[in-house]
Amino acid sequence: MKEILQQIKEEVVKGFAACGFDEKYAMVTLSNRPDLCQFQCNGAMAAAKEYKKAPIAIANEVVEKLAENAMFSKCEACPPGFINMNLSDEFIAGFVSGMAADTERFGVEKVATPKKVMIDYGGPNVAKPLHVGHLRSAIIGESIKRTARFMGDEVIGDVHLGDWGLQMGLIITELKLRKPELVYFDENYDGEYPTEPPFTISELEEIYPCASGKSKEDEAYKEAALRATYELQHGRKGYQALLSHILNVSVTDLKRNYEKLDVTFDLWKGESDAQPYIPDMVQKMKDDGFAYISEGALVVDVKEETDTKEVPPCMILKSDGASLYNTTDLATMVWRMKDYNPDSIIYVVDKRQELYFTQVFRCAKKTGIVPADKNLYFVGFGTMNGKDGKPFKTRQGGVMRLEYLLKEVEDKMLEKIKENGTMSDEDAIKTAQIVGLSAVKYGDLSNQASKDYIFDIDRFTSAEGNTGPYILYTIVRCKSILAKAGVESIDGAILPAHSDSERGLQLELTKFMAALTSAYEDMAPHKICAYIYDLANAFNRFYHDTKILAEEDEATKASYLKLLMLTRSVLEKSIDLLGFKAPERM
Repeated sequence: MKEILQQIKEEVVKGFAACGFDEKYAMVTLSNRPDLCQFQCNGAMAAAKEYKKAPIAIANEVVEKLAENAMFSKCEACPPGFINMNLSDEFIAGFVSGMAADTERFGVEKVATPKKVMIDYGGPNVAKPLHVGHLRSAIIGESIKRTARFMGDEVIGDVHLGDWGLQMGLIITELKLRKPELVYFDENYDGEYPTEPPFTISELEEIYPCASGKSKEDEAYKEAALRATYELQHGRKGYQALLSHILNVSVTDLKRNYEKLDVTFDLWKGESDAQPYIPDMVQKMKDDGFAYISEGALVVDVKEETDTKEVPPCMILKSDGASLYNTTDLATMVWRMKDYNPDSIIYVVDKRQELYFTQVFRCAKKTGIVPADKNLYFVGFGTMNGKDGKPFKTRQGGVMRLEYLLKEVEDKMLEKIKENGTMSDEDAIKTAQIVGLSAVKYGDLSNQASKDYIFDIDRFTSAEGNTGPYILYTIVRCKSILAKAGVESIDGAILPAHSDSERGLQLELTKFMAALTSAYEDMAPHKICAYIYDLANAFNRFYHDTKILAEEDEATKASYLKLLMLTRSVLEKSIDLLGFKAPERM
């Protein structure tokens, strides 16, 4: 189905053309004065100069051509030249009936030209637990991925693990101190290395911060870690075997925690996977004349004439020949292009890294790593802050583990559910997990990604206002009414509205396609949140104004129930794209 604005525009274009005016002036938007009309066209004012006519005269001419169009219940010209329009109830009902007939997509068409897209939206470091700083990348990236897939793109999600660099050297150094007898540290050992790791995830998570702390106080310890890092990166077999253990143990734990978030990745690649591509990539940059030595380091100039602030060169290798994040990110693009050849790559990362990604993107394009016809997108997100306005911390001042945050929210929801006393303990716990996740995800995604926001557990877990639990409460209300009605499907069309609140609900449903298209094109999940909040409000107004199950006219009652089914389905599809689901009861 065509979006409703597109259908209206096509009729208005006919009106402008019939009057001899250029169709470019027939732009239609939602009304910014819903008390006056549903849609408006301001093109007459823009056309006035070209046609040397008063705007109101142009508007009147167009309105005269549209006066008999069955699409509109009202089409009038208002000074100084607005064209105000209301759709007929019959047209709106026909549109939502078409949505209801499409039980999979509700009228949303897939993109005409699907793309292959890679999304880099994880970025956790191995050997360290997920913390609240990983939350936004994971859930924003997951929603962008799900939305792009729904719109028809082939999407590949990559976690892009931090599994290279000094942190690995620190773990190896500390492990060597604690267990020097392990065969991994014997340079003369040439047998098979053990298949079982010499540590648990708990031990690994304790080893890294301990080693990191030592390196800041003990210069010799830091030098040993740097040497271990160098030897790992240059192929020392024992250290690479340890790296495999670290990865296996960490990834198992990371998958468990991401599963709690209902976040999945197609690829579990890391920085280490990019290492084989670095030598050839660097050599090509040199051979092609892009890379040169500056103050001992190998760099590529990426500044452009239009820059309004300084963009430093992109460093490829440090003066000692060691690689950097820049190096591995560029080499990662090399294998992504080689193995997958995506049309675009989307990076969902902290907005404070914008300059860094500007350098890397420009370097990738300039050196030919990423062809000119491919797109690189930076989706930068703000910080999640506590009520003090500072980055979210534990009560003790540390960075909170993600699983602890989720548990805190679940416990808050469980407390509220138990107050109602309508569920068994087992059902209450399951429901609290589902609703708690909605509170966290919706609380984050309802904000524009680039903005910081306050994590307010009391507000996010409320069943009132613009929250995840409120959206779920609306879905559960729909389910409850339909269960009482005892119907699973209804034949026939949705009837024209019987009241203002029903008209409002039907009109809100017509906006689903536009909301999804906009969220997809702008990589902006908050637009889906804004839409379903408006839809939930429209439904609840209809619910309070209408005796749905007590309606005596069977055709009207059937229409109400079909409208409920469509509302429930659109809300459920929307929250699925946001990455959470609704319980059966609340």
